[in-house]
Amino acid sequence: MKKLMVLGGSRYALPVIKAAHDLGIYVITCDYLPNNIAHKYSDEYCNVSIIDKEKTLETAKKLNIDGIMSFACDPGVITAAYVAEQMGLPNVGPYESVCILQNKGKFREFLAKHGFTVPTAKGYKNVDEALKDVEMFHWPVIVKPTDSAGSKGVTRVDEPRNLKKSIQYALSYSHSDEFIIEDFITQHGYSSDTDSFSIDGELKFVSFDCQRFDRDAKNPYTPAAFSWPSSMTTEHQEELKNEIQRLLKLLKMKTAVYNIETREGTDGKAYIMEMSPRGGGNRLAECLRYATGVDMITNMVKYSVGLPIDEIQQKPYNGCWAEIILHSDEPGVFKELWISDEIAEDVVERDLWIEEGTAVGGFEAANEAIGTLVLRFDSQERIEEVLGNQNKYVKVVLK
Repeated sequence: MKKLMVLGGSRYALPVIKAAHDLGIYVITCDYLPNNIAHKYSDEYCNVSIIDKEKTLETAKKLNIDGIMSFACDPGVITAAYVAEQMGLPNVGPYESVCILQNKGKFREFLAKHGFTVPTAKGYKNVDEALKDVEMFHWPVIVKPTDSAGSKGVTRVDEPRNLKKSIQYALSYSHSDEFIIEDFITQHGYSSDTDSFSIDGELKFVSFDCQRFDRDAKNPYTPAAFSWPSSMTTEHQEELKNEIQRLLKLLKMKTAVYNIETREGTDGKAYIMEMSPRGGGNRLAECLRYATGVDMITNMVKYSVGLPIDEIQQKPYNGCWAEIILHSDEPGVFKELWISDEIAEDVVERDLWIEEGTAVGGFEAANEAIGTLVLRFDSQERIEEVLGNQNKYVKVVLK
């Protein structure tokens, strides 16, 4: 029986575990939190910090694994690449390339060096050094930890006098005590944050979507909904597809599912904002499986343990699709999820993760989501109506 090590124990690992079990693969989950939900569904649990690559490697060798994945789990991506390379297992690409993709500062430097369209950006470890560079940027700016995901530690800063506070906030979420400052690219239409797939470095499936935010949430930069197809122009989608392919070749990437964030700026340019060789959180790959029939999760599991993968082809969306990330804008105690009868027939899947009486936060980061709704509509206009007036159709009711 093949053995697959999955780094991280969040619920986003559950479809990976299910796909592996459907293939008769033994699943070992790893992290330092034994109560995480995924460990209840795996065949074995190892209490190992997934950012400790040497300890993870030692454990992987001891268990004689056939493959390793970090799906929708940013902290484990570098470790998975390291273990795979050290053990000669199928890997998403060179360890050094993965390190570039996973560090926002290194990634911006790489893009600039190779002629990609990039905002002015610079990574730092020293607060005072950053404060000396305020004239370098075109304000407003965005400040982020270089190594976190789920919008943790991210703020927009409109004036230099507020920069230090935002840097300290970003550093509170950084494992490496690094942060990046970059020009805030005002988007035209919606930014895109969705998953794509390469085989042997060739981009076989690429998707763009509308990434939507809740302005009333505690952190207005935490994605609150997604919809397909994208609002981007066909020309910019084609340009970005070609640039993503060029990036994969430069980095010598192999077979992988990627979470890719792109954006059309009001300056008329198209930007690759982030690209990570892992599935996105927020169940994006699952939504795309609904919308297109392309199963990136199962194929990533197969590749990771050395099984032949299916042919992956670009496929159109079967209708207009949306995913709502259920959350509360204010901290409180959950009472119920209300869904209007008007959209009841449009709901393809309702996945609520908490029960009545559970304490909820104010949606400061993606880990405060309480569930998801997947919906299918017949028109883009209907998506805009429902997602643009979400409180009319879906409400998280507090006691």
